Amino acid sequence: MPDFLQLSGRTFLVQGVANRKSVAWHIGKSLEGQGARVIYAVRSEARKKSLETLLSGKPVFVCDVEQEGAAARLATAVAAGGFTPLQGLVHSIAFANYTEGFKPFHETKRADFLQATAISAFSLVELANAFKPHFAKNASVVTIGISSLVVTPDNYGYMGPIKSALESSVRFLAKSFSADSEIRFNVIGAGPLKTSASAGIPGYLESYLFAEKLTFRKRNLSTQEVADPALFLLSERSSGINGVTLTIDAGLGSNYFDKDIIRLAMRMEAKP
Repeated sequence: MPDFLQLSGRTFLVQGVANRKSVAWHIGKSLEGQGARVIYAVRSEARKKSLETLLSGKPVFVCDVEQEGAAARLATAVAAGGFTPLQGLVHSIAFANYTEGFKPFHETKRADFLQATAISAFSLVELANAFKPHFAKNASVVTIGISSLVVTPDNYGYMGPIKSALESSVRFLAKSFSADSEIRFNVIGAGPLKTSASAGIPGYLESYLFAEKLTFRKRNLSTQEVADPALFLLSERSSGINGVTLTIDAGLGSNYFDKDIIRLAMRMEAKP
C-alpha cells in the first residue's frame, strides 16, 4: 500500500540531534523522507552552530532541558513560528556525568543523579506538559529508552534507574493525557548502538561487542533499525499502542544461554 504510514504533510518535533550518528537524526531524516515537516530542538547555541551543515534549511530551536522553564519557552517559540499543531514529538535526550569513570552504584553522587534525572527523564514530562496545548488531538510522543531495565551493567551505573524512571513516566503520561485527548506515549527500548552518547560510557566498546555475540543474528542493531519502528509509533498505524515499550534488540534479551557464549565463558573459567 502506498504511503502506508501516512506521515506526509504532518509536523513533528525531534529533540536530541547531536550528529549523524544520533538516533534523533535518523528519525528526523526518515520522517522527512516520508514527506513530513520536521522541526528540531538542540541543547545549545554551540550545538546549533555545529549542526548548521547537517540541518541546513531546517527550523532549529535551542532548548537546554536542564534549565527550568526551557520546555515552556520552546513550546512558545515553536507555536509562534507557526509549526503547530504537532502530530508528534521525539524525545531522544540522555546525559550522565561519567567524567570520574567507573564507580560502584552506591557511590553515586546526589548532584549527578539529579542532573541526569532532570535531563534524561523529567524533561519528557516538562516537554509533554508544555506542548499539550499545541499537540494535535491524536498526536504521538516517542522517547528512546533501553532494551532491558533488569540488567545491571557496571559501566551504565545510575543511568539504569533513571531509564526506569523515564519508562515509568511514559506510562503515567499516557494515563494522564488520556483524560482529555488521544495523545499517545511510547518507548523504543533500543539495544546497544554506535552513537556519540554511548561512546562516552566507560568500557562501552567491550559491552557492545559482548552484546553483539548475544543477538540471534550475531550482529548489533544499526541506528536506522531503531528509527524505523519509531516512525511506526509516530504514525496513526500504531493508534492502538499506548504506554508501552517496544523492544528492539535483535534477540539480545532472550539469548543469555547462547552456546557460543557459554563455551567461551567456561573456557576462560578453566584457565589456570
